[in-house]
Amino acid sequence: MEKLQVGRARLTWLNGGVNFLDGGAMFGVVPKALWGKKYPYNDKNQIELRTDPILLQIDGKNMLIDSGIGNDKLTDKQLRNFGVLEQSSIEKSLREMGLKVDDIDSVLMTHLHFDHACGLTKPVGDTYAPVFKNATIYTTAVEWHEMKNPNIRSKSTYWERNWEPIVDQVQTFDKEITITDGLKMIHTSGHSDGHAILVFQEGDNCFIHMADIMPTHAHQNKLWALAYDDYPVTSVHEKEKWMDFGYQRESWYTFYHDAYYRALKFDQSGEKINEVERERYEYT
Repeated sequence: MEKLQVGRARLTWLNGGVNFLDGGAMFGVVPKALWGKKYPYNDKNQIELRTDPILLQIDGKNMLIDSGIGNDKLTDKQLRNFGVLEQSSIEKSLREMGLKVDDIDSVLMTHLHFDHACGLTKPVGDTYAPVFKNATIYTTAVEWHEMKNPNIRSKSTYWERNWEPIVDQVQTFDKEITITDGLKMIHTSGHSDGHAILVFQEGDNCFIHMADIMPTHAHQNKLWALAYDDYPVTSVHEKEKWMDFGYQRESWYTFYHDAYYRALKFDQSGEKINEVERERYEYT
């Protein structure tokens, strides 16, 4: 498992699963001739995308950034359509660190699309139960409202089985919330109406988790937005804002979806100056 220390924050990437999605959808209006130079694709024009939660340990607390794609939550058709070759093994990852799911104090949900939220619950008999039963689950009020009241477009990704078992654990916020000293969740909208990012600052140390506004290293270009974005123009403006903010501080940018890099650090001109690569392996 790859790790990164940023000030007093320790980040460890867990195994949350993998899927393969259409590269064109992940890069929106950007031609394949451009995005194909930045991110590998297969013979079906699909790109590999991890769904790996980040264990964030600060001040003796164990937090997760998003929850993985889960286990036994998808039908055979969904597994095929979403290109899922591996489901979550969060419990195994935590065991390797001497932890259990009951040791997680909070889950910081950037948004609640199925590939981020399926890991919050698990099937138990003919119903579903929370996975992180001792955790407070943070999300924006806008996202939580849409999760429970999806529209004709979003009902394909906001599922009752991912929210009904955790109702009593959820804490919502409007514009931003301080989780602990130096760590904030900030509502951006863009990818979804309730999408949020995380920003950690401690002296000269900073990391920014842009979630699906910049899901991979290949999305560094401020104009490259996903076809999946509900509000792509908002995504562009928010990316511009937070990339400029991070560049000035030579911040780390961390990834949930990237199959090649866990984190990148850029200088003030946007040039890469440090990296945490993901250890890769073949899927069977």
